[in-house]
Amino acid sequence: MLPFSEEQFLRVFADYNQAVWPAQLVLYSAAVLALLVVVGGRANSGRVIAVVLALLWLWMGAAYHLTFFTAINKAAYLFGALFILQALLFLVWGVQKLPPCFRLRADLYGIAAAALLTYSLVVYPALGHLLGREYLASPTFGLPCPTTIFTFGLLLCAEGRAPLRLLPIPLGWSVVSASAASALGITEDYGLIPAGFVGAFLVVRRNLNYDRHARAVVRA
Repeated sequence: MLPFSEEQFLRVFADYNQAVWPAQLVLYSAAVLALLVVVGGRANSGRVIAVVLALLWLWMGAAYHLTFFTAINKAAYLFGALFILQALLFLVWGVQKLPPCFRLRADLYGIAAAALLTYSLVVYPALGHLLGREYLASPTFGLPCPTTIFTFGLLLCAEGRAPLRLLPIPLGWSVVSASAASALGITEDYGLIPAGFVGAFLVVRRNLNYDRHARAVVRA
């Protein structure tokens, strides 16, 4: 049982979307910037992507959870703190001496990344519109669910290892939100389950492959 109704939940979206406009455009533009950096595959892409992800998770924690969602769910104080922690983890990852390069490749990871990025930025809002959801009552980009899917898409673009400490909070949110999707009528949130589990699995798989390759190079 949820501590709020579907009507209350959608009302929070409406209050948020009205209050922060036009921040949605800025957040979406940041996502587009991240995509351009990934497609370009430049040497400093790791720092840019880490900063974008840090800003998105900080925004979700402070501007959504702590400012709006707490009005109907006291657990949002915990969610807000965890999201801000996630922002710090991304920031620390980006300022390390040799941050990873991000590139969209034509392999399993690149295909999965492209699917998640497309779903979060295009399919997610389009699906809500097709289901008759008004813009004000929609989880716009920059809110936790579409942005979590976007996050997994970007993580799959990282070359080399992605620290496993980056996974628990996004994966946990995927499970929590998807479990409430049917009760709240947010059909597009069902995409969180494959995004979370497939995304996390592929990140771990890539890490293992990278470690095996690194050991082979050392032995050679």
